[in-house]
Amino acid sequence: MKQFLAVFTGSDSGPNAQKWNALSESDRNKRVREGMQGWGQWMKEHQKSIVFNGAPLGKTKLVSMTGLSDIKNMMSAFVVVQADSQEQAVTMFLKHPHFTIFPGDGVEVMECMPVPKT
Repeated sequence: MKQFLAVFTGSDSGPNAQKWNALSESDRNKRVREGMQGWGQWMKEHQKSIVFNGAPLGKTKLVSMTGLSDIKNMMSAFVVVQADSQEQAVTMFLKHPHFTIFPGDGVEVMECMPVPKT
């Protein structure tokens, strides 16, 4: 089986975040509870395909030839799954609570390629 990195994306200023921020604190807390329950259910349903549970992601620093800098990106969490194909892998994330309950924008799924042999 192939392995796939799934990166959960979201924006602080996009339409999903704006709708989320417009919720009352009570409604937001309710959605958080529902979302965490949904996320746990998703993990349970796909436990045989999950290679690494992943984690939420924090602030980003860029290291380059010019040095270090603080940057923003849309990555908010990740998980590694296994599947026979990318098409099979992406179906695991249809209707994921990241964007059906939480204000996430989507999930980017890419194959983890083997390291070339020298």
